[in-house]
Amino acid sequence: MDLIALLQASPFWLVLVVSVLGLLVGSFLNVVIYRLPIMMEQEWKAQCDELNNQTSEVVAPFTLSTPRSRCPHCNHAITAFENIPVISYLFLMGKCRQCKAPISKRYPLIEALTGLLSGIVAWHFGFDWTCLGALLLTWSLITLTFIDIDHQLLPDSITLPLLWLGIVFNLFTVYTDLSSSVIGAMAGYLSLWLVFHGFKLVTGKEGMGYGDFKLLAALGAWFGWLILPSIILLSSLVGAIVGISLIVFGQHQRNVPIPFGPYLAAAGWIALVWGDAITYAYLSWTGAG
Repeated sequence: MDLIALLQASPFWLVLVVSVLGLLVGSFLNVVIYRLPIMMEQEWKAQCDELNNQTSEVVAPFTLSTPRSRCPHCNHAITAFENIPVISYLFLMGKCRQCKAPISKRYPLIEALTGLLSGIVAWHFGFDWTCLGALLLTWSLITLTFIDIDHQLLPDSITLPLLWLGIVFNLFTVYTDLSSSVIGAMAGYLSLWLVFHGFKLVTGKEGMGYGDFKLLAALGAWFGWLILPSIILLSSLVGAIVGISLIVFGQHQRNVPIPFGPYLAAAGWIALVWGDAITYAYLSWTGAG
């Protein structure tokens, strides 16, 4: 029996293989989360220098693949053996092999999270095109979540392709019909755009960033407009609970903004797996179902 036939026939092997794949992808996502904002900053600086007719400083190439990953403390080049997801961290006891400096726990946590969520997606959708799309969406949401936590930034290079990818999948009615997908993209963007400008008009402050509009538009493109109220309510509820808890326990200052992207991403992933049940419950609660 070849691999494809095995994955089609056995949910156990599908979940196992996809979970291992998720661990490997999680290792790559760590690279994207760290490097993409730096790459964007370098690009912005080069554009500013060009507008000001200034000569840009010559910097070494910095991409997702160059230079090779190194220890930030001793510059030790990370070998393939030291880069096995989760296992290398445990084997090295969370320390650099060369200088014994501690390695951030977030690296294996992101790898494990990606593996876990990938396995759940495989278990839920089975061997299908919906599973492939759901994995791409899951990995993108994880990346956006941690970039937003670190930099309060949701890169267009992820959110905009994610929006179009949702529409492409729904050309074939994978998650919803095309008209609902397009309306969802428009409604997702405009709803938060209106909230943003209404809040700014009343308070004179900006309550969120434009990246949040684009992320909700992308989720609307994937799932259709019907799920948007549930995503907004769920993300707002979780965001309020977490934000108040952080302030109460002294982990966050009141005047420091809290990124909204991670809560949108979490609500979007929940909608991915349990969206039909959420929509049915919402429509039943409002009396529309």
